[in-house]
Amino acid sequence: MIEISKVTDVEALRHISIQTFTETFARHNTEEHLNAYLEKAYAPEQLQHELAHPDSYFYFAHVKGELAGYLKVNVRDAQSEPMGEDAIEIERIYVLEAFQGQGVGKALFTQATELTKELHKRKMWLGVWEHNERAIQFYRRNGFGQTGVHTFFMGEDAQNDLIFMRPFTD
Repeated sequence: MIEISKVTDVEALRHISIQTFTETFARHNTEEHLNAYLEKAYAPEQLQHELAHPDSYFYFAHVKGELAGYLKVNVRDAQSEPMGEDAIEIERIYVLEAFQGQGVGKALFTQATELTKELHKRKMWLGVWEHNERAIQFYRRNGFGQTGVHTFFMGEDAQNDLIFMRPFTD
């Protein structure tokens, strides 16, 4: 059984953020670029700032009491790209490798969908790295289509994130 809870522990968030990001992207990037990104994006003060933002929502997924993944969702000015008042951004759905294929990502996506309903948003969007085929297929299966591209920096290495969007109706 997968349990979803709001995130309150910055150290647990930092640990799972670094671990999931490293598991997903380390083999595709230099250690230098990866470490530069991790130090900046997941610094305790950065995560505390994100947790305190009133327009960002974080959730942990637990499987049999073990932390398995997390979700970060943004609205209004917390969105990483200006997509309007009627949009909600899924910024992160990260699942530890040991729990992939067990429905954790789907449970976190369902939480994002429930929040979208609760906040009365009309569209969901996200950016996904162009070489993350597993995630791209997941989002396509869930009704998202590509609408654009934006640049993402891994350290000093410019990479492409594909922008995916899906209209949302209750």
